[in-house]
Amino acid sequence: VQLQASGGGVVQAGGSLRLSCAASGDTFSRYRMGWFRQAPGKEREFVAGISRSGGMTYYTDSVKGRFTISRDNAANTVYLQMSTLKPEDTAVYYCAGMSLDYCPGYGCYANRLKYGSWGQGTQVTVSS
Repeated sequence: VQLQASGGGVVQAGGSLRLSCAASGDTFSRYRMGWFRQAPGKEREFVAGISRSGGMTYYTDSVKGRFTISRDNAANTVYLQMSTLKPEDTAVYYCAGMSLDYCPGYGCYANRLKYGSWGQGTQVTVSS
């Protein structure tokens, strides 16, 4: 599946942004989806993941209660609603797709090596 992320930008601390990731080239509902981010000089880290149906979601602790991942399988799109943004959320955000049939929970979704498809990234900058 090919992935195209969008929606990044510059926002003040406390503000909100919604990222979108449009999929094409395969049956979107077959893929578990994730959002990762990479700040300058740091490794790419897991942010959020969502199951094929959207019924299960997973978040890294630093974004729980502030970010919401969702998907619309009819529109072939996964979203990341980000609220109460902090300067430490500044990073390039990537969406990723995983076609594994078995993925038992957070540890699987958070493992970037499980994902075979990646979008190009979208920059999010939070100013203080």
